[in-house]
Amino acid sequence: MFNKYDVIVVGAGHAGCEAAAAAANMGSKVLLVTMNMQTIAQMSCNPAMGGIAKGQIVREVDALGGYSGIVTDKSMIQFRMLNRSKGPAMWSPRVQSDRMLFANTWREMLEATPNVDFYQDMVKELLVEEGTVKGVVTGLGHNIEAKAVVLTNGTFLNGVIHIGEKNFGGGRVGEKAATGITEQLVSLGFESARLKTGTPPRIDGRSLDYSKMEEQKGDEEIVGFSYLTKPTLKPEDQKSCWITYTSDEVHDILRTGFESSPMYQGRIQGTGPRYCPSIEDKINRFAERDRHQLFVEPEGWNTVEIYVNGFSTSLPEDVQLKALKKVPGFENCKMFRPGYAIEYDFFPPTQLTHSLETKRIKNLFFAGQINGTTGYEEAACQGLMAGINAHQASIQQEPLILKRSEAYIGVLIDDLVNKGTDEPYRMFTSRAEFRTLLRQDNADFRLTEMSYKLGLASQERMDRVIEKKTKVEEVKQFLAVGQVEPSESKNYLLSIGSAILTERQKAGQLLLRPGIDLFELKKAIPSLEDKLGGYDREILEQAEIQLKYKTYIDKEKELVSKMSQLENLAIPANFNYEKLSSLSNEARQKFIKIQPRTLGQASRISGVNPSDVQILMLYMGR
Repeated sequence: MFNKYDVIVVGAGHAGCEAAAAAANMGSKVLLVTMNMQTIAQMSCNPAMGGIAKGQIVREVDALGGYSGIVTDKSMIQFRMLNRSKGPAMWSPRVQSDRMLFANTWREMLEATPNVDFYQDMVKELLVEEGTVKGVVTGLGHNIEAKAVVLTNGTFLNGVIHIGEKNFGGGRVGEKAATGITEQLVSLGFESARLKTGTPPRIDGRSLDYSKMEEQKGDEEIVGFSYLTKPTLKPEDQKSCWITYTSDEVHDILRTGFESSPMYQGRIQGTGPRYCPSIEDKINRFAERDRHQLFVEPEGWNTVEIYVNGFSTSLPEDVQLKALKKVPGFENCKMFRPGYAIEYDFFPPTQLTHSLETKRIKNLFFAGQINGTTGYEEAACQGLMAGINAHQASIQQEPLILKRSEAYIGVLIDDLVNKGTDEPYRMFTSRAEFRTLLRQDNADFRLTEMSYKLGLASQERMDRVIEKKTKVEEVKQFLAVGQVEPSESKNYLLSIGSAILTERQKAGQLLLRPGIDLFELKKAIPSLEDKLGGYDREILEQAEIQLKYKTYIDKEKELVSKMSQLENLAIPANFNYEKLSSLSNEARQKFIKIQPRTLGQASRISGVNPSDVQILMLYMGR
């Protein structure tokens, strides 16, 4: 019934979809196996993509040739660039999506991708021979062969859903859990553990009083995520989100359900996400606060369903509704579906190499929540990298491994492989030591060329990067020599409270002043408009950032150069750490378990001290 495939991808969430698309676009014959064809690319939690650090990841996925940015732009109902008041390293795009349109667009793009086949079934077992994966066994008993397999099981591995005192098996509400894989992997020597995540109630938007909430509109300028296409949504057509707050009264009602809470009664063993806690967790941990912010988010263009961001909970359904009715604007709310918690298996990611291939089984890759991460964006980028590297493994080529200095994706994978995680891992800008280099605006400059050389990023993407680089250099060269007269700049400088010029000054020098924006400067000064009027905002913004932040960018590049000396010192495979008696016991155990490839990687392993790295360096120097 089935031919042999190059790559089988198990699971069609954000990780699985990106993995299938990447491997197929690189030339692999791919089978995407999912338990439900109707829930491909489902937004299981909030209907949004991007945000702090996550927006940078989506742009990186797009720059590498992934689909998430294009799908998000096509399904957006609101766009916001977060952190605009801070430096460009902190700017993070965020999009509110139409949940159904997002999933439909993903499926359409996958169906339009040559080399992708689909099959609806559960994968219950892997085919493994002599330490190498050879395919999968499905619930219907089919043995399907492949050169590489990518597992992206999400929250489905032995998933258990909790609502108050009720609990039942499931990977999402209305969908059954996946069984068999965990047990087999454990029998093969893998270590597994449990994590927990949750989701808030969904509400009928017709029952809400928005006059009691704060309106949160989208930006007047819509940038979007993809470097390849521009969003068609007009700023005036965006849907608003709304902000409201809990109160002491709401908290008191929620506390009445604590005795039935699966979290406090010990029925949930898995650790929940620290940075996205349930509302009962927030009340407990931040007892001094008399209110918590709630974001009221529309689920799409043609639905009244509302997502209550900030009210994730597994308390009994009646307690959830009673408490919500005390929130301003929710007095008459009707519930479509209660919030719930879900517990699931994951595999600590220290069992992986940087390519996301497992150390125990050759050509087997893990991506997404199976690695202990949380969030669509974190899953999508792992799926993309696992798909790329599964294809590379299938043709016996070297994997693509991104450095910490090259991408947030590199930071995420390096963190997971070196440090592991015992709680759902989420990306933040603070995790990246080179964030001035890893901005959302330059992901195409950083990543598209290496993806193009691998055969994933298209010729069109590469041509656009070359054109963009050329135009940015043209603008920078003009700013370095173009002069601004005192008379033509006077009114603009007075309007922004900046000192007027007493003599001609180079435009680039004037741009270095605080509060001056090149796009606005160009519009206000006729001589600049004449020269720069033909360049769009993206080009002008890139040139401005490169000029204004040159000192900081150069410092980070210098630091990267110094750090790369350690990265280039390779540790021999199967190095015998037992013979280094001066290593600390913890360092020795970690080195044996993780098997770092370089001294740089060894230095970032949790629990390893600088003295341990020096001992290793000295020994290798001999």
